[in-house]
Amino acid sequence: MAGRERVVHLLKQLQQASCRCPAHSHAYSQAPEHATSRSTDYAFEIACSNIRYGEGVTKEVGMDLQNLGARNVCVMTDKNMATLPPLRAVLNSLVHNGVKFQVFDKVRVEPTDGSFKEAIAFAKQENFDAYVAVGGGSVMDTCKVANLYACSTDAEFLDYVNAPIGKGKPVTVSLRPLIAVPTTAGTGSETTGVAVFDYEAMKIKTGIASRVLRPLLGLVDPLHTLHMPERVAANSGFDVLCHALESYTALPYNQRSPCPSNPINRPAYQGSNPISDVWSKHALTIVAKYMKRAVRSPEDYEARYNMHLASVFAGIGFGNAGVHLCHGMSYPIAGMVKTFRAKDYNVDHPLVPHGLSVVLTAPAVFAFTGPACPERHLEAAEILGADVRNAKRQDAGLVLADVLRKFMYDLNVDDGLTAVGYTKEDIPALVRGTLPQERVTKLSPRPQTEEELAALFESSMKLY
Repeated sequence: MAGRERVVHLLKQLQQASCRCPAHSHAYSQAPEHATSRSTDYAFEIACSNIRYGEGVTKEVGMDLQNLGARNVCVMTDKNMATLPPLRAVLNSLVHNGVKFQVFDKVRVEPTDGSFKEAIAFAKQENFDAYVAVGGGSVMDTCKVANLYACSTDAEFLDYVNAPIGKGKPVTVSLRPLIAVPTTAGTGSETTGVAVFDYEAMKIKTGIASRVLRPLLGLVDPLHTLHMPERVAANSGFDVLCHALESYTALPYNQRSPCPSNPINRPAYQGSNPISDVWSKHALTIVAKYMKRAVRSPEDYEARYNMHLASVFAGIGFGNAGVHLCHGMSYPIAGMVKTFRAKDYNVDHPLVPHGLSVVLTAPAVFAFTGPACPERHLEAAEILGADVRNAKRQDAGLVLADVLRKFMYDLNVDDGLTAVGYTKEDIPALVRGTLPQERVTKLSPRPQTEEELAALFESSMKLY
């Protein structure tokens, strides 16, 4: 009997030591998973649109739509772009390739929930099977949202809007193919699943973020950047700069909470990560070399072409890592605009352009976040031209702030929030407008209180 027990014991030991994979064991059984106790994420995901870059590549859009089998295409643009060569190049290609289309040219520069709804209504009237966005970030974002709600007919507008302003529901419907033709070198919206707008009821910006929104293809044609006026080139360039800086200094992905219970709940903005870092740093290098040339000399093809690429690179970086305080604080700056109208923008409403609203707080923000990751702040400052050989770690944020301030001064950026119509009396409202922007503010490497936000706005009233 004792011998039999020894044999049974030996067989059990062999069973425990044997390979359990399905290919090698007939006794494999799925072990029960143990619930994770992690409060922060453990993974990141890189998602990006297909990108095609080259002079004159826009002429291929008709062939692309033909290859997709598109029979009824929605072309979205704005009133200004409707008269310019980029849109003509798109329409000529569609006509040449026999693609049926309709044009919606009522996109609002710096869109609102109202202008989004107008575009959504247009999209719902027709059974479009593909979309083409021709313009800057406002056009691309509007087209993304029109596509989303036309394909999600039962959804209420706030269903997909970022919480806490909206319900922040994950997008589970399939969208139609969208081809983006960016005409500015700034937003990187051709690479991302994000659409931003002014929510008029609260006078702040918010947005919708989902990888599902990403364009199928971005046709990055550098010829289109030659049509940007000086201030548009400058403000778009500062958007690229802040995209790269914020994504590179964002909270690391494995420190972001909560840990999603399902991959569908992992946000598009996940925190800094090794892959986004590569794109963000490379974008900074290009900005340092070419941005001033691109703003000052529209005929400098090399500079404008490279800034268009920098926009794409930064878009891939921040589209997966996210942005933080500069963008979070920019939303009420743009949303609460009073009478300011930016030069070179042909609009019929007060406007603080997105890139300007973002960069106005950048010196204060990076002086504040510097202590959280000083090495990254110093590295960014060095890329932008600062001599950091004798810089101290505790001064990293101040060093980056100084080099940014000089960059802004050299490119004639308006002298702080007072120059665009704000006073210290507006600070409480600006703080209130920032608080709901948790999707981005929580990615700051340094947490902030309401009092600290107020101090950042106050520091941004004057820059020079």
